[in-house]
Amino acid sequence: MTPPHPAENQAPALIAVAHGSRDPRALATATALLAATRAHRPGLDVRLAHIELTRPLLDETLHDLGPRPAVLVPLLLSHGHHARHDIPAVAATHPRSRVAAPLGPHPLLTEVLHARLLEAGWPAATGSHGVVLAAAGSRDPAYAADTRRAAALLARRLGVPVVPGYAAPTPATPTGVTAAVRGLTAAGVRRVAVASYFTAPGRFATEAAAATPWLAAAPLGAHPALAALLLHRYDQARSADRAPAPPRCPAPA
Repeated sequence: MTPPHPAENQAPALIAVAHGSRDPRALATATALLAATRAHRPGLDVRLAHIELTRPLLDETLHDLGPRPAVLVPLLLSHGHHARHDIPAVAATHPRSRVAAPLGPHPLLTEVLHARLLEAGWPAATGSHGVVLAAAGSRDPAYAADTRRAAALLARRLGVPVVPGYAAPTPATPTGVTAAVRGLTAAGVRRVAVASYFTAPGRFATEAAAATPWLAAAPLGAHPALAALLLHRYDQARSADRAPAPPRCPAPA
């Protein structure tokens, strides 16, 4: 374990903001992820909050924090309504908080996705294989763009076709997981796996896993790389708060 840095005692609290779920495994996963995050950064005040369905809710966590500053890190894998509207709206009620970028897309997530596929039995020889990256779905086009970028990162890592499929299709994310599996099969892919682009188990992850006749990876879970990414987004937000505004030019995630 890394020894605590004295400055962490005065650092803004890190509030990890999960979506919330009726599935108790989601809360257990978030709790384990935060424990891994604290192990990476002893002395940092790391707290959990939820957008809906599960307590503590975000406004409750901010109330308990009092006047101390905080960085809100969405435990979300893409930009979407929650990351772009819901979380900032609650953060606006706490004058000393700022919102970090969502976790994905990012190469660290690619590494976790790869690890989960290997655990599920992903083989070394993958000549005619493909993967559906199963995500929740959103009405926000930014969510679809981020998921396509995540799929492209995983395709480069695996060297096989990877396409998004959505557990809850919308006009912005229209292709369901089953349809994505069929699309790869029609394109000549003989064995299609499902990579679970969800932080924790739940209904969507279960339904997505059932869509493949071959192997399905587990959700990302409390992987050490996910804890490192959580801290990376926290540090990015703090740096942006301290530094002058950068020039307006595209930058990688």
